[in-house]
Order: sequence, then C-alpha cells, then structure tokens
Amino acid sequence: MSQIERDLPADYSDALLTLKELIHGAQHRAQRMVNTAMVELYWNIGRIILERQAGQPWGSKVFDRIARDLRAEFPHMKGFSRTNLYNMRAFAEAWGWLGPFKQ
Repeated sequence: MSQIERDLPADYSDALLTLKELIHGAQHRAQRMVNTAMVELYWNIGRIILERQAGQPWGSKVFDRIARDLRAEFPHMKGFSRTNLYNMRAFAEAWGWLGPFKQ
C-alpha cells in the first residue's frame, strides 16, 4: 500500500462509489432526455410534412430536396435521408396529427 492510499479517509471507497453512481445516473438521465428530444423532433418533422402535403402533394423530388437542404444545414446530424423523411411522416401519421407530443 502506498503512502497516498494510507492517507485516504476510511470512507473514501464509499464516497467514490457514491460519486460514480451520481455521475452514471446523470449520464443516463441526459441520454434519455436527448432521446426524447430526438423522437419529438422526428415526429414534428413528419407532422409538418403531413400538414404541407394536405395542401398540395409532395413528390419524391420535394423529399429529395428537403433531405439535401437539411443535410447541408446540419452536416453533423445523421438521419435526414429521403427514406427517413418518409419514415418521419409515417410516424406522425401513425400517431395522429396531435401525436404523443401535444403542443
């Protein structure tokens, strides 16, 4: 045992364990919040697409353009392909226009 280890308080291990648990808990809560925000974002994108399509139909060219423009604006984000936009639309349609995130 080194001099440093002998100089530690007797309850050091318990305190360290408590701190680690706090950090893991905070990380888990943060991850859940981010996941919830992303699901809400995808639903809202789908809802907006549905609303716009109710006024006039959007074909695959519009979806291609939206996907390209969103990727250009947010290059660090993934998931803005035409296929994913269709999936977001289907998600919003499946949950209804008010969906799980009533505003």
